[in-house]
Amino acid sequence: MKTVILAGGFGTRFSEQSSYKPKPMIEVGGMPILWHIMKCYSHYGFNDFIICAGYKQYVIKEWFADYFLHTSDITFDFTQGNKVIVHEMHSEPWRVTVVDTGLHTMTGGRIKRIQPYVGDEPFMMTYGDGVCDVDIAKLKQFHDSHGKLATLTAVKQQEQKGVLDIGGDNAVRSFREKNADDGALINAGFMVLSPRVFDLLEGDDTIFERAPMERLAADGQLMSYTHTGFWQCMDNKREHDMLEKMWETDTAPWKCWE
Repeated sequence: MKTVILAGGFGTRFSEQSSYKPKPMIEVGGMPILWHIMKCYSHYGFNDFIICAGYKQYVIKEWFADYFLHTSDITFDFTQGNKVIVHEMHSEPWRVTVVDTGLHTMTGGRIKRIQPYVGDEPFMMTYGDGVCDVDIAKLKQFHDSHGKLATLTAVKQQEQKGVLDIGGDNAVRSFREKNADDGALINAGFMVLSPRVFDLLEGDDTIFERAPMERLAADGQLMSYTHTGFWQCMDNKREHDMLEKMWETDTAPWKCWE
């Protein structure tokens, strides 16, 4: 199963760093937060990634090219036709497809653009700026069990964000605005989607979190997997510093790999 990661935004709340790199490439513990997200999926055996790039997409491509080069034993042989021989790779067994999904494309449009790379199979989807200790294998099992088109991971977060009204059967009924301390659940990403979701995405201006998800909820096709553990997005410097401190003190809850 492929994992789609949205990594094309500007990251305007990191004005200094995002002037020369996309927000998913901002580092925590010396590695991009995108790498941390991929490590979590890889821990559960999901190693086929599609990165929806946009803003400074070449930075993402160059980083992966360098990463696989720097974690390999290589001979550069310029005596016999300028050969490059890779002897052994010490990096993760990843297959990474980086797609330029446009500079100003909205989230739904980015997903629509990578449809040819996904094909007709269910796929994972998440955002490139949030880490979580959700059990992704159990998330997939839950999705497979209910037969609906989409599953999102729902968490509690004490901030002003769009929240979910969830029924007793875990079906998402609707979205609404959150009161600061009402304890409602929010969409944390870490989704599993049917390829039929592509039919709800019209073009580059489609915002996935609006009409498509509202339609899925109204049709009873959007389910929630409630996660009571750790989840944190990285929307600003304060949140970045918090994640950095967790990593430096070896208390990062999302680090599920050795």
